[in-house]
Amino acid sequence: MLNTTLFKFLTRPVVGVALLTAVNAAVPSASLAQGQPLPPTTQTPTTPTQLDTNYSLGGGDRIRVNVFEVPEYTGEYQIPPGGAINLPLIGSVSVLGLTTEQAADEIARRYARFLKRPLISVNLLSSRPINIFVAGEVTRPGAYTLSLSGGAGDNPGVQYPTVLAALTTAQGVTLAADVTQVQLRRKIGRSSEQTVSINLKELIQTGRLSQDITLRDGDTIVVPTATNFNVAESRNIFASNFAASQTTPRTVTIIGEINRPGSYLVTPASTDAQGGGATTNSGTTTPNGLPNVTRVIQLAGGITAQADIRNLKLRRLTRAGSEQAIDINLWQLLQSGDANQDIIVQDGDTIVIPTATEIIPAEATQLATTTLSPARIQVGVVGEVKNPGLTDVQPNSSLNQAILAAGGFNDARASSDAVDLIRLNPNGSVTKRIVKVDFSAGINEQTNPILRNNDVVVVNRSGLAKTGDTTNTITGPLGVIFNILRLFGI
Repeated sequence: MLNTTLFKFLTRPVVGVALLTAVNAAVPSASLAQGQPLPPTTQTPTTPTQLDTNYSLGGGDRIRVNVFEVPEYTGEYQIPPGGAINLPLIGSVSVLGLTTEQAADEIARRYARFLKRPLISVNLLSSRPINIFVAGEVTRPGAYTLSLSGGAGDNPGVQYPTVLAALTTAQGVTLAADVTQVQLRRKIGRSSEQTVSINLKELIQTGRLSQDITLRDGDTIVVPTATNFNVAESRNIFASNFAASQTTPRTVTIIGEINRPGSYLVTPASTDAQGGGATTNSGTTTPNGLPNVTRVIQLAGGITAQADIRNLKLRRLTRAGSEQAIDINLWQLLQSGDANQDIIVQDGDTIVIPTATEIIPAEATQLATTTLSPARIQVGVVGEVKNPGLTDVQPNSSLNQAILAAGGFNDARASSDAVDLIRLNPNGSVTKRIVKVDFSAGINEQTNPILRNNDVVVVNRSGLAKTGDTTNTITGPLGVIFNILRLFGI
């Protein structure tokens, strides 16, 4: 209690202390963690059932000590860091870690040597700031000083900061947190400690404010790491007011079968002219919306034709130094609309897009029309075609489609039986292979392979055209490509 006036009508201080002990044993304190009184129980460090909510005095508190019938001994005191106040007649008395009632008992015991019937009360006039420590899965773990609001002592409107206020001050819990097992550790008296478990998931679902315990100076809050990642719960945490800010930019790395692998800053969501944060899949502008996996894919230019979207992996570092490995199936998102597969990312995440072991043409065609793929890719079709040069085609387009997009073979000069396919690989190497052309074939790796961004298709001259030509000069961007190929001996 913050404002108590305890009258001690005692003939012997020892009897008074015994009486208070008996009363405390008979009337258990209310448990804030459970929201209802509990019977007396033996507390353990790991599974407590109730939490002592009494206020313990400490350095910085301002109190008033009333010695009834001896007004000259009454006075106000600022408790020093050591916790001992200097009182008339009896000198130094330590009240550190005591409640106001316990402090009154101790002072009465000391005055009993000089006064026949010492009647003592201790009132808290103003509280010291609340110093706490927040650890575990929060954005900024560390020590914090929280201020009280309202009054104290004679002003009953004082309000102490709560667990949620502390988590918000630490910039919110991370998406790797287990909010069902948040631990609050509190020192009791001068030597013991209690621990209570707080289920913030229940707070989200039911709004039970009894879970939001008011804090005391010296409390420690520990947010553990979730052992099993739950996508739905992660989204609920993201939407809660004690989570990390939704608008804070976060850096995410994406590697594997993506057109522009690397690290990207996922900026705050906004609404553009398309409404509701809708975006195109061009990969050339910053998409809007939630900071999720598909948004990072769009920022990185979209997936390649070889991407295995059923087995993405998200790697997330935890505050404990371990790593969460989260499986993502974006095909399930596309087929059934399972939004839980589109995981919210946080700062430091890494997304890995593996290479598919088999390309299914029907699926490749379908993927080309989704926002996972870029709107267009660019390939070079050079040599004996009607419109040679750089050509924009739809993602997952085949070699035959690219040749047709370039106007088709120059019938009078082209060697139409086979073409050269030149590819710049992600590791920096360049490969070249001969592909036999079959316009009647569907997509297949032998005669009509799916092209990647920046592939070059070379349509060679027929023997007759070679005889008539004296020069073969290619200029512009494609000329640069061929100069590079010559350096590789291709």
